[in-house]
Amino acid sequence: MKINDAIFGAVLMALGLAVLLTVRSYSSIPGQNVGPALFPGLVATGLVVCGILLVVGGLRARAGAGWVEALPWLRSRRHVLRFVAVVGAVIGYILLAGPLGFLIVAPLALLALLLPFGVRPGTAIVVSLLASVVIWYAFYKLLRVPLPWGVLERFAF
Repeated sequence: MKINDAIFGAVLMALGLAVLLTVRSYSSIPGQNVGPALFPGLVATGLVVCGILLVVGGLRARAGAGWVEALPWLRSRRHVLRFVAVVGAVIGYILLAGPLGFLIVAPLALLALLLPFGVRPGTAIVVSLLASVVIWYAFYKLLRVPLPWGVLERFAF
């Protein structure tokens, strides 16, 4: 799907303006010229400027084209299935990792990604299990990143 840049520009401008309105209420630090609103305010100003540039460019490029156009890949069931698999795996991980745990959800998410992309089922199962264990070991054991245990909490070590 191709969306005109003017639409994204308007969204960026709205986001930037919302941040600018929010940081106005931040209190300043006594005796200092900079406070907690400086960096978010600068980023928000950049968002507004970029949004304006996108709106102007999008309005210039719009000549004869619609605001939203469907691209050819949207007519391919295979491509749409792969897109849905990626989005579904991310949303599924976000929703299920806490209650079920990383070691249960990660292999399922990887399997849900590998199969639509044409990996043979046996290979997909082995890769998703091994990759999940390697990722868990790298993050949980080596980097000490707390990954959710979920229902496996009693087996945590």
